[in-house]
Amino acid sequence: MPSAGGPTRRAGGPRVLRVKVLLLENIHPVAAEAFRRAGLEVDTRSGSLAGSELIEALEGVSLLGIRSNTNISAETLDAGKDLLAVGCFCIGTNQVDLVAAAERGIAVFNAPFSNTRSVVELVLGEIIALARRLTEKTGRMHEGIWDKSAKGSHEIRGRTLGIVGYGNIGTQLSNMAEAVGLRVIFYDTADRLAHGNARRVGSLAELLAEADVVSLHVDGRPGNAGLFGAEQFAAMKDRAIFINASRGMVVDYDVLRENVLSGRIAGAAIDVFPVEPKAQGDTFESPLRGLDNVILTPHVGGSTLEAQEEIGHFVSTKLLGFVLGGGTALSVNLPEVAPPVPPGAYRMGYLHSSEPGVLANLNRMLADAGANVIGQALSTRGERGYVVTDTDRPIPDGVLTELNRAPQTVWLRFWEPSV
Repeated sequence: MPSAGGPTRRAGGPRVLRVKVLLLENIHPVAAEAFRRAGLEVDTRSGSLAGSELIEALEGVSLLGIRSNTNISAETLDAGKDLLAVGCFCIGTNQVDLVAAAERGIAVFNAPFSNTRSVVELVLGEIIALARRLTEKTGRMHEGIWDKSAKGSHEIRGRTLGIVGYGNIGTQLSNMAEAVGLRVIFYDTADRLAHGNARRVGSLAELLAEADVVSLHVDGRPGNAGLFGAEQFAAMKDRAIFINASRGMVVDYDVLRENVLSGRIAGAAIDVFPVEPKAQGDTFESPLRGLDNVILTPHVGGSTLEAQEEIGHFVSTKLLGFVLGGGTALSVNLPEVAPPVPPGAYRMGYLHSSEPGVLANLNRMLADAGANVIGQALSTRGERGYVVTDTDRPIPDGVLTELNRAPQTVWLRFWEPSV
């Protein structure tokens, strides 16, 4: 594996890169182990950080690992002067200003698939628990009350599950739900292939009118804020069940409370909230506290040991691929380029403004300097282009100086062959 070289920004030449990693929010130890095996310095923290504490902690940090409770703003990115990449050890990335990160050339990675199974198992278990009203049964048993009654308790077989958002989690939920006898319908604004016997419906209103259970699995894009409110709850079937394991800002929980208290909604399970406590043991406030047949969980849909280990492995691998070889596979904000490293190659990663002629100019300079290109890959995304070039010899200082002075240059990084 090539050894890492350092970034240059419009001036200066390559330097040796000393990589420090900061991991927040109890990221699985497998990630820290992977970084240490690669020779990187690692600092771990159990909770999230914010404001001046976060800015202070970023001093000298090249790779930052977070989960959902640490917000990374443009101001934070500016404070992290040595920051090369942010790893979101979770599915969502809405806690990071992705546009600001791309403008600054800071790559952002996440784990879009690693905790899918864990979320699906939680949701399926909640559907059964709510249909059988198990929360009330266990609560009364703990109070010493023997309440052996079938009132309000139902099997889920033959009932209709309506899935809103048919992505990675929605489709796997669809498959597992069918296996236990649920009929599945789904609604998604994107063109998604139906799995098994699931049936697409043409609108959210159509889904709500038909579903006995509504489960939300949409992403955190701004357009989904406030997606589910009074109008949508009114459109649901009487005595339906409602589940949200997607994003807290999607649902009006005050309206949900009203519908649960009135009996229109038979039960609900909520794992995500608009405002969530920052640290373990902090006070949790919600209008849904204290309601019968409402399951509240502290954003643990993906929090199984299996999922957290897989996320730790997946995201750390992407971050290491970026810092040790320039790969941006599955980056959520930079162009995706991840070519294999030819044996004995000298590699240069070049992030630049996406403008005509940049690649031609780069190759002209390399040819004039007598550097033979043995591998090259280019991709663009928005206003950024990224090209990884492998040569059979070190790129001459004159070429690097000229590239650094180019107005299109965001950064250059270099990797030499392993000794």
